[in-house]
Amino acid sequence: MNERPPAPAVSTPPTPSGMELVRRVLTSRVYDVAIETALQDAPQLSARLGNRVMLKREDQQPVFSFKLRGAYNKMAQLGEDARRRGVITASAGNHAQGVAFSAQKLGVRAVIVMPVTTPEIKVRACRARGAEVVLFGDSFSDAEAHAYQLQRDLNLTFVHPYDDPDVIAGQGTVGLELLSQVPGDHYTVFVPVGGGGLIAGVAAFLKALKPGVRVVGVEPDDSDAMTRSVRAGERVRLDTVGLFVDGVAVKQVGEHTFELARRFVDEWITVSTDEVCAAIKDVYDDARAVMEPAGALSVAGLKKYARQRQLSNQTLVALTCGANMNFDRLRHVAERAEIGEQREAILAVTIPEQAGAFKAFCTALGQRQITEFNYRYAPRDDARIFVGVQLGHPDQRPELIASLEKQYYPVTDLTEDELAKVHVRHMVGGRAPEARDERLYSFDFPERPGALLAFLTQLQSRWNISLFHYRNHGSAHGRVLAGIQVPDDELPAFLASVRQLGYPAHDMSQNAAYHLFLK
Repeated sequence: MNERPPAPAVSTPPTPSGMELVRRVLTSRVYDVAIETALQDAPQLSARLGNRVMLKREDQQPVFSFKLRGAYNKMAQLGEDARRRGVITASAGNHAQGVAFSAQKLGVRAVIVMPVTTPEIKVRACRARGAEVVLFGDSFSDAEAHAYQLQRDLNLTFVHPYDDPDVIAGQGTVGLELLSQVPGDHYTVFVPVGGGGLIAGVAAFLKALKPGVRVVGVEPDDSDAMTRSVRAGERVRLDTVGLFVDGVAVKQVGEHTFELARRFVDEWITVSTDEVCAAIKDVYDDARAVMEPAGALSVAGLKKYARQRQLSNQTLVALTCGANMNFDRLRHVAERAEIGEQREAILAVTIPEQAGAFKAFCTALGQRQITEFNYRYAPRDDARIFVGVQLGHPDQRPELIASLEKQYYPVTDLTEDELAKVHVRHMVGGRAPEARDERLYSFDFPERPGALLAFLTQLQSRWNISLFHYRNHGSAHGRVLAGIQVPDDELPAFLASVRQLGYPAHDMSQNAAYHLFLK
């Protein structure tokens, strides 16, 4: 399932040079449908960082994403025969909507293959524009392989989401607009990176005409295919990609985009899920717009870059590339935004199991705001509490921990513990020493009706489930934490069963939060 599908039986054009790409950008057709998006100041973020921060609002395009530029530029330049036959693509999101919009404007047949896990809102958006939507497979890889097969069967033209010179040139028109919108010849542009079409086009164009402009690529730390590829000097294929910033979750970048990016991009930076959530909040505070995770990725990178390098009085531009956010993901964003900005500490604290202990602990915290408190009585000398504490600035977390330890409270810092933040904070309710031979695993599985039942059905019933927590963040995948009782002599059979599930599985049996609250 993870193998790249075979390429269609057509010759691959050479990667364009920088000046050839400039020519393609200047002669592109994107403004038949796309708009020149605003470059907007972010005053609150600018004040916090001590630099002028500007947002290039690609979320204002008719399909709420920059993807319209590349899709239309490619399709508008097709010959009569190709237009008459129609186009096909594989996408679970913004590129699909760009192709559907372009096909409607051009009067071209469009077939779009999407995984069955695609949220219904995106499927409806494509169908509303007249596209034929085919739902196939649980992952993008499945959908892409099926799209290439349909392309051969139906004799359609494949519109690649990023690895096509005309698509890259269409995305490069973002750089064309920046030339006239950003004052001066020396500023830094932060670009979100998935397959690499946007950064390849923007970087090649800007570097050709304003070499003093710096271009920084931003990727999630769990989907950093381009960063790894540039460092390795060749395209690297990731085994897995992250779930949250799904708009850039690409296992392998394109051939053209890799060549252009390594030639023209100055630096690369990766950010965490929490940092992306904090950036979504930052954009909302300054622009009253809700970005999808990929749409705020560049803002997260900008913030991290500016702080790491202690920049001041510089012009920093972030491309906010999309706002196709599933509404039910907002609760996850709100939960994680304060942690991403390092304005909240998540701690496990041991207090005496006696009357008045909670009051004494609050006294020890002083005037700090408690954001979360989870506790369950157990007949023991000590109690473990799961507590969130609001911070005024990031340096206060070690100060807070040191203060509590000085007052004889044992503390474990769980602020960076993903298991604690996704699952354990919702499960604190007592430990179960009776659950012998318990193995703790986390699973990611495609989210669709009946998926949870299918997951449980495939998990063999010979082993008892002693702990279970399911969490859906409004994305295409659900997350499960399961405790399963497996004696040592049955471990090989259990591990073989896990491998046969076909879902990403991670052994979490040594996790600190698990041992503190649930073991």
